[in-house]
Amino acid sequence: MMTAHNLLHRFRDLAIAVFGIVGVWWLYISIASVPTFLLPTPQSVGQALWTLVQSGDIWAHLGATLSVVLIGLASGVALGIVCGALLAHFDKLRAWLDGLLLFLQTAPKIALAPLFLIWFGLGLLSKVILVISLVFFPVLIGTMLGVRSVAPSLHDLARILKLSAWRSFVSIELPNAAADILAGVRVGSLQAVVGAILAEWLSSKVGLGYLMIMANSTFNAPLLFAAVALTVGIGIVMYFLIESIEMRVLHWRMSHD
Repeated sequence: MMTAHNLLHRFRDLAIAVFGIVGVWWLYISIASVPTFLLPTPQSVGQALWTLVQSGDIWAHLGATLSVVLIGLASGVALGIVCGALLAHFDKLRAWLDGLLLFLQTAPKIALAPLFLIWFGLGLLSKVILVISLVFFPVLIGTMLGVRSVAPSLHDLARILKLSAWRSFVSIELPNAAADILAGVRVGSLQAVVGAILAEWLSSKVGLGYLMIMANSTFNAPLLFAAVALTVGIGIVMYFLIESIEMRVLHWRMSHD
C-alpha cells in the first residue's frame, strides 16, 4: 500500500528527474549548435508559458482539456466498475463477451478516433467517448480481478447475513477490490489525458492539443514544448492525486478490518 512517506519520496524523485532533464537539455543546447526551431531553450519555453499566463489564454486551453479528461475519466471509471462487477459474477456472460471485449481492447483507438467524429460529431461528445474508450478497459480489468479475488469466506458471510447483491457488492466486494480498481483508475487517468489530446488534435479550436497543432503549424517550438509540458503536468498531477486517494481509501479499509 502507498504510504504518505512513499508518496513524498515519489515527489522528491520526480522533482530530481525534472531538474535532471532540464539540466541535460540546457547543457546539450549550450554545447551543440541546435537550431531553436528544432529544440528551443528551457528559457524560451518558460517565456512561452509565461506569455500564455499573462494573456489569459492558458485558462481556456487548460479548461477545455481538463473538462474532456475529467468527464471522460469519471464516465469511464463508472462504466468500467459496473461492467467489471457484472462480468466477475456471471461466467457465461464473460465467456460470451470475451471475444468482443478482446477485439475492442486491442483495436487501435487512434484509428477509431475519426469514426467517433463521424458518429458523434465534432463537439464535446466525441472527445468524451474517445476518452471513455481508453479508460474503460483498465478499470474493467481491475474491477474483475478485484471482485474475483474476494475471499470466499466473505461471500459466505454475506449469505449468512442475507445481504442483497447490491448490499454485498457495496459493503464487501467493492472495499476489498479497491486496490485493484484504483490501480486500473491510475492507468486510466493517464490514458484519459492521451485521449483528450488526441481528440483535440483531430477536431478542436481550443485545448492543449489544439495549441500543439497550432504551434507546430507555425513552427513555434517554444509554444509546442510549453503545451507538451502542460500536458505532462496534468498527467502527473492526476496520477499522484489518484495515488493519494488510494492511500487514504486503503488506509481507511485496513483501519476498519
